[in-house]
Formats: sequence, C-alpha cells, structure tokens
Amino acid sequence: MILENTIKQASRLLKNHNIASHRLDAEIILSEIMGVTREYLMINNYINVPIKISEKYNHAIKRRIKREPVAYIIGKKEFWSQNFTINQATLVPRPETELLIYKLINFFKNKRINILDIGTGSGCILLAILKEINFARGIGIDISSKAIKTAKANSVKLNLSHRAKFKTFDVSKFNEGKYDLIVSNPPYIPSKDIKNLSKDIINYEPLIAINGGLDGLDLIKKVIYKSNDLLKRNGLLAIEIGCNQYRKALSILIQHGYREIHKEYDNCRNVRCIISTKVGFL
Repeated sequence: MILENTIKQASRLLKNHNIASHRLDAEIILSEIMGVTREYLMINNYINVPIKISEKYNHAIKRRIKREPVAYIIGKKEFWSQNFTINQATLVPRPETELLIYKLINFFKNKRINILDIGTGSGCILLAILKEINFARGIGIDISSKAIKTAKANSVKLNLSHRAKFKTFDVSKFNEGKYDLIVSNPPYIPSKDIKNLSKDIINYEPLIAINGGLDGLDLIKKVIYKSNDLLKRNGLLAIEIGCNQYRKALSILIQHGYREIHKEYDNCRNVRCIISTKVGFL
C-alpha cells in the first residue's frame, strides 16, 4: 500500500475509536517506525510501504486504539526541544511543566547552583534546566527504581551525566546535601478524581506518580516539609500544582514559613506553579 493510503487508513481507524488527534497520531507513529520525519511522509506520500513496516505499524495502531499514549508506543516524548526516553514507569511530560522551567532559568541564569528534583520521573525537569544553566548541577530522586533507570539513560543521551545524578529515594527519607533550588512536580490528583481521568492516563501512566491522596496535597505537603531541611539560604522551592489547588498549597507554604515570590498560570489561567522562598531569605 502507498504511504498516503496507509496513513489515511490508520487515521480513519483511530477516528472511529474517538481519538481526536487521529491524523497526527497516525503520522507520528509511522514516522517513528520508518525512522523519518513527518515532513518526509508528506513529501513522499506515494512511495510504497514495505510489508514489515506495515506489520509493525498495524500493531502500533492497535495499541493506540486501546488508548495507549503515543509517547509510550514510540518510547519517547519531546520536551524542552529534546527527545526524552519514557516508558510506563514515568509520566508523559506535559507542556505546562515547561512554564516552570522558563521562570527558573530566568532566576538562575549563569549562576552556579545545586538542584534537587523530587519525583524526577524521566528526569525531564532537572535535565532541561541543566541544559540551559551550564554551571548548575543536580540530583533527581524518585521512589521508582525503574523511573530512575530511565532518568539516568536520558542524562547520558543528553550528555549531562557528569552534572546530573539520579537516586531511588522516598522523599521522606532523603537527607543528602543543601540546595539552591528544589523543584518538584509531585502527584497532585485527589484519589477520588482519578476515575474521571482519561483512559490514556488511568490504564497506562503510573498511578503512584498521579495519586496525591485524599485532597491531592499529600505529596505537596511532604515536599514542602522536607525542603525546610534541604533548602539553602536564598534558595527557591518551585512546585507544580493541580487546578484549584493554589489557595490550599499557598496556605501550607505560609504555615511552614515560606513566602510566595512568583506564581505561573497555564493557558486556562489556572495557577500551575508556585515559586517560594523562606520568609527572611530574600
């Protein structure tokens, strides 16, 4: 079958299964299997697709029909203009997380800082910051050893393994070092709301990285509490939060002696990131 018809057929199948991004998904999956760009597919849309490629492609489309995220099917996700290896031990990096990185880079540009990334997953937050701040070093911790293995692989791929270390740790038991910046994208979905998430998330992404407990704030509280001991003077604590959690999260920060110095909104005007410091530090 020619390439154009192969994509059309796959796109139609995905559309029939109510996948809104059907055309885009069909193109991304095929370009990855063929080892070419999406632009190549458009320019060469009348070439024949080899049988072995078609077989792999059909299998991948069946996975997508079952709502497996494209990022898991192709094993990577673009974040901060870099391709990060991901798998079902790690969350799929979201564009809104990049909002936090933009602001932190502006705060610490050209500075020699030490960073702690709590709940690092694929390592995308820490590694994206290190990519932009040449004098920075950091440690990423995660309770999942499989996630840490993935983060280490990403640090090697991005030539950052000399400045980034990754360790398997529960945040409550981590007591190593002092940091200029502590950053975290912790689980923040209330347990009762998980059932309302899309099948792409519920069936494939690691629930341990999503479930924030009864009110969604369990891990946020742990990160704030632990940061009391780990943050340097003048250091910053940057946390990503869920929709409608701003007031509660800010209240917890204030209770623990922090002062907000910046909040970042997403495209829907929800506060998604809070950057704070200990009162009296700035």
